[in-house]
Amino acid sequence: MVILFDDSSIYQFINYDNKQIIYILTRRKCYILVMFIDETTIELRAGDGGNGCHSYERQKYKPKGRPDGGDGGRGGHIYLSGSKQIHTLQDVAYRRHYKAERGAHGKGKNQTGRSAEDVVIPVPLGTIVYDDATGETLLDCLSEGQLELVAKGGRGGRGNAALASFHDPNPQSSESGKPGEERKLKLVLKVLADVGLVGRPNAGKSTFLSRVSHARPKIADYPFTTKEPHLGIVTSKSGPFGSSYVVADIPGLIEGCHEGKGMGIRFLRHIERTSVLAVMVEAGSEDPEGDAAVLINELNHYSELLAGKPKCFIMTKTDLIGADSEIKIPDGWLGMSAVTGDGVDRVLLELERMLAGTGTR
Repeated sequence: MVILFDDSSIYQFINYDNKQIIYILTRRKCYILVMFIDETTIELRAGDGGNGCHSYERQKYKPKGRPDGGDGGRGGHIYLSGSKQIHTLQDVAYRRHYKAERGAHGKGKNQTGRSAEDVVIPVPLGTIVYDDATGETLLDCLSEGQLELVAKGGRGGRGNAALASFHDPNPQSSESGKPGEERKLKLVLKVLADVGLVGRPNAGKSTFLSRVSHARPKIADYPFTTKEPHLGIVTSKSGPFGSSYVVADIPGLIEGCHEGKGMGIRFLRHIERTSVLAVMVEAGSEDPEGDAAVLINELNHYSELLAGKPKCFIMTKTDLIGADSEIKIPDGWLGMSAVTGDGVDRVLLELERMLAGTGTR
């Protein structure tokens, strides 16, 4: 979405519910833009080490004391930490530069400088970290609270007390602190979910998600209502193990979206980690199996591994099928209406059965 505004416009960034909202106020209108950020780059600079101290012991009746310069403190490290409390890379994206403090310098009387505090950057679970220069995959944040060192602070320099030796009992210098590590990282978020909902726009994916979970995605009667991934936790006591699992809803796919049509296929990264795909085709389709084949073809253009995942084919909006309608549910498919709830339990049981078969649950 592109917004044009003149010099008289006022814009303000406001954080709400892990989304970036930009209010743009003009003399006549107010525009609101909400962005889902799942990819960004950040620049890191760990803290330099403190310098060692060059000093000598000074006491009464000891005009020539021994070396007593302390070592410098370590520079601050920079860590990444997975967190369940955030769901996008919004906060990281709008603070692109992270710098840790340097360690304190050493002092006389063998006083070691204080080490600097470490910097911890929280990121959503499912964030993959790449080295921006080489493209190497550094880590995958999958565990809550797990600290991963991404930039190492510099070592503190040694004071002349530490440098004293049998061969040089009176060193004339001390060491400077080592510089901290500098890195540029690329962060890519792939949300963690067990079931991915795939379908054309207005296939009823968001309605189904709101029916079976507490998620409240936007629902409307026009295409591309869903513009960002939504997650819902589904709990069923009647399924295998009485398990709970996460369902991901992504923007709808259309034929040619791998060429940039519609919302594109960029959001397919958010169902790469799923174990089962629910392919949804609405009952109003003239060729349900053909529409499903188009969806599978778009998945193939993105990733053959994604297209090869176990699939459950579902015809949605079956409440629109009348008694004298010629619409038939294809063999091997399930039918449901998320509005009335008819067939939803059968779909959930089948999804749980497939998850149990994959060993996920």
